[in-house]
Formats: sequence, C-alpha cells, structure tokens
Amino acid sequence: MLDKIWLSSPHMGGNELKFIHEAFDQNWVAPLGPNVTGLEDDLEKFLSENVKVAALSAGTAALHLALIESGVTYGDEVICQSMTFSASANPIVYQGAIPIFIDSEKDTWNMCPIALKEAIIDRISKGKKPKAIIVVHLYGMPAKMDEILDVARTFEIPVIEDAAEALGSRYKGRACGTLGNFGILSFNGNKIITTSGGGALVCHSLEDKERAIFLSTQARDNAPHYQHSHIGYNYRMSNISAGIGRGQMEVLTERVAARRAMTKFYVSLFTNVNGVTVFTEPSSDFYSNHWLASIQVDSIEAKFNREDLRLALQKDNIESRPLWKPMHLQPVFADSPYYGANVAETLFNNGLCLPSGSNLTDEDRERIQKSVERVLDEFS
Repeated sequence: MLDKIWLSSPHMGGNELKFIHEAFDQNWVAPLGPNVTGLEDDLEKFLSENVKVAALSAGTAALHLALIESGVTYGDEVICQSMTFSASANPIVYQGAIPIFIDSEKDTWNMCPIALKEAIIDRISKGKKPKAIIVVHLYGMPAKMDEILDVARTFEIPVIEDAAEALGSRYKGRACGTLGNFGILSFNGNKIITTSGGGALVCHSLEDKERAIFLSTQARDNAPHYQHSHIGYNYRMSNISAGIGRGQMEVLTERVAARRAMTKFYVSLFTNVNGVTVFTEPSSDFYSNHWLASIQVDSIEAKFNREDLRLALQKDNIESRPLWKPMHLQPVFADSPYYGANVAETLFNNGLCLPSGSNLTDEDRERIQKSVERVLDEFS
C-alpha cells in the first residue's frame, strides 16, 4: 500500500535541533530558559502591534488563563462560537461558567455578528450579562472582527480571539490574535508550526503577561518558602519545547505560503466541478493562512456527497476529515443555550477538510487529484 497522505502533519525546518542541543548543553531542561524567552520575543516581533506573549503548555491552557484574566468565575456566562473544536469551549466549564453558543455566518464560517448581538440582548433580558466572548478564526480564516468588536464595545464585553488555527492570518493587515483583549495561539503537532505540544497567550500589556506567567507556574508568591495566595496551574512551556518553536519560527512564512498554495491547488482542481466550493477569503480584508483547506459539497449539484468523497480518499490511504461538529450539537453541551439558525450545522453536514500540509509533494498532489477524479467519474 502507498504511504498515507496525512491531513496536516508536522514539518520540521532543520534548525530545531540546534536550539534543543543548546538547551541540553546548558542544562536548561525546565519550564524556563533562553528558548522560552526567545520564542516569546520571536512571536511578539512577528505579531507586532506591541503585544506581549506568554509561552504556555497548550492553546487550551492559554484560553483558560484568558478567561481567568477576563474575570470569568463560577456561574458566569461566556459566549462562544459553536463551529469550532471543543478546546474553545472546555475552559469555560473549567471555570464553572456556562457556555452560550453562537451560529456561524456563511462568508467566513465564523461567529455571526447578528446572532451575537441577539444573544447578548436576550441574556441581559434574562438578568445575565455575558462575561466574555470567544471568537474563533476557523481553519485560519479571520472572523468579521470589525462587526464583532463593535458589538462587544457596545455592551462592554471583553473579546478573546481563539487564533489557535490562525498564526500568520491577518484581518485588514493586522495579525489574528492581536485584535481582541486577549489572543490564543496553538503549536500542537498539526498546526502551521509546532512545539510538539504548546501554545501561547497574546496580551496587550506587560502586566497581563506577567500575571499569566505567575498563574501558569503554580502562582507561587514572592517568598523564600512556598507560599500561595492564588490557585495556580502547571501551564508554562518547557525550554525544550520552546527550542522546537524557535526553529519553527524561522520557517513560518514559508509554511503559510505552502498552505495557501494547497488551497490554490484545490481551487484549480474543483474549478469546473458543479456543487463543490473551496473555502476562500470573501474579500481582500481577509488573509487566511489556510491551515486546513476545506470544501463544501452540494450533493444535489455534485451528484455525490461529502462522505462519498471522504471514503474514496480513505480507500486510497488519503486522510480527510469532516468539519468540526458544532458545539451546540455535541452531547456534552446539549443543554447549553444556542443562538442563530442552522448555518454551522449545514457547514458540518456538507464540509470536508482536505490534506493541507506544507510538506506535501507534487507526487502527493497527483495522488489526491487522481483519487478525486475517480470520484467525479464514478458519479458523473
């Protein structure tokens, strides 16, 4: 059998080992050290906007700390985009808060500003003003941030950007993750760049960054003995993981370009195919890293459905995956309030993520094309 073509596999740049060897040589094998500081500096320079970055063990950890810094506590309500991975919503429950899910809009597949406003007004009428808004840049596509931030400012609610999938994406020229009160990055193994596991919290002040670091290192007070006045967490990134990240930062721009090229490949592949739409930017205001290239399949026009294509690719040892199942349809969140129509549900039912890795070869693309063409021939 031919080697598997993965949806999104890690892609090393070559210099990662240099930073890891330095950590070993200097005995910096701990959740602190020059690689951690170096990675934070690299990210701050890349994102610009005068932000401050705290390197952490995971994007989920970053989101949890963002909720804490936003003042979310037990019994509060937090608005969250429904069309996302569960890690966007789980930290709300960590805090004992209640998730309020919002439908998508059709252009970017992200949080619908109209449904967002309706939800806030309704929650306030019920005596519960939401404490924070979590908006996601799905598959690297920036959300409609102007409209979302306008709503948030009107009701004075902080915005947390889940940019876990969007490092390198920009909205009106500004880096995703820098537009809200806090931003979240992820360096999981399948992301644009990786630290094996890891993430970061993007802040707009040194005070917020230092508080995140304090909380992420077990909230130890400044005393000669171990004293704790706050609940802390073991969320700091290790110097070894950060070394991988420093090497990856050297090739980040190339990785974004390669992912965007994969989406162009799929646009070309499906140009003359009825009923298949490739997920692309709605206007020049949006610049997506296209972390995962995705399509929508209209089964009536295409004469095949999402599952027909997924199973055919699977038979050829090519990985693909349905879009994220919306959170309001997940069993664990079945009782959570939801606002909007059925845009997210329709996207899930018809959508498919296709191989998007920056390490895919011309031979891989040829295999993908032949597999897709067999499906088109079978159902034509």
